[in-house]
Parts: sequence; structure tokens; C-alpha cells
Amino acid sequence: MKKSSASTKKVEVLFLLRFFRKKRVKGSFFLRKNLHCVEESGNIWNKVEDRKETGSMFIGEYTHSIDEKGRIIIPVKFRAPLGESFIATKGLDGCLFLFPYKEWDAFEAKLKTLQLGSKKARAVSRAFFGSATECQVDKQGRIMLPKPLREYANLDKDICVIGVSERVEVWDMQTWKDYNDPEAGYASVLEDNIEEMDI
Repeated sequence: MKKSSASTKKVEVLFLLRFFRKKRVKGSFFLRKNLHCVEESGNIWNKVEDRKETGSMFIGEYTHSIDEKGRIIIPVKFRAPLGESFIATKGLDGCLFLFPYKEWDAFEAKLKTLQLGSKKARAVSRAFFGSATECQVDKQGRIMLPKPLREYANLDKDICVIGVSERVEVWDMQTWKDYNDPEAGYASVLEDNIEEMDI
């Protein structure tokens, strides 16, 4: 059964208000007082439903293998929000980035704000745009990654696919393990970054 919308809840409460007034039952004040709360809870529910529909947030970590043809399986929970086709490109720290078109458009807009006269800006634009490719999901939920992208991320056999909010990252399993190795200082770097960003 679907949840009633905020407007429906408001109508229901107004109906009860009229009912109590006709019956002269003390309680209408309580309902009027809480009408705002009902509306607010409805708005929150609508926001949650909108987030579910857009599916723009990716979370979780999944392990798979890449086959001899260079195909990887997209986790089931990522398929709908990514869509039947999406953009794959070089990522940071040795991984690949997968973007739904909506998020790619936003990412592209940010890159376009970089100054063309800056050598670093040109290098960044070339890295992301030059390596970007459109991926099509087949009936088995697999995509074919171009050889240059596989070589960049050192994808050979075991891989890890992780959700990172608005994007998906594809890692070589060993690279991902090394990245998360406590001895590599990842934990301390993470803490420093969180503190610096005031999260």
C-alpha cells in the first residue's frame, strides 16, 4: 500500500477537525496544533520518495570479477540509478568513475568552469574527457570497459565496485585493499581530511 501524500494527510486532518467541531469534542485544538507537524512529516516523506525515485545516491561495496572480454557486472542495486547507459572515465587514486548522465552533466559543468589558460586545468579536462566513454548494460547486467580504462585502473581479475554518493567507483581488488591498509596511513589521512572539511 502506498503512503498517502502530505496533501492527503492534510485533508484527513481537516476532516477530523470539522468532525470534532460538530461533535463539540475537545480535541480540535490538539489537531490544529499538530496539523503543521503532519504537513512537515509529509514533506519529509515526499523528499525521501523523491530520493528513491531519482536514485542518485550510491552506497555499498561489492566484489566481482572481470572476464576475459573485459566485462564487469554492475551490482543490482546500482543498475536502476545508473540507467541502461552511462559514462565511465578515469577516476582518482587509481580507480574508475561511473556517472549517471545527470551526474556527468553536473561534473562536466564543473570542469567547464576551469580556466583554459591554466596548464593544470587543461590536464584535468583532458584526463576526464579524453578517457570518457559511454557504457551500455547488457541483459546480464554487464558492461564492456575499454582496454585503456582497464589498464589505467589495473583491472585484471578481482575487482571491487563501491558506491560514493553521486557516482560509482571501480577498483582493482588489491589496489582497494592497499588503499585501505591501516599501515598505508589511510585512516589518519581520512581523519585529517574530515577535520579540515569540518564534517
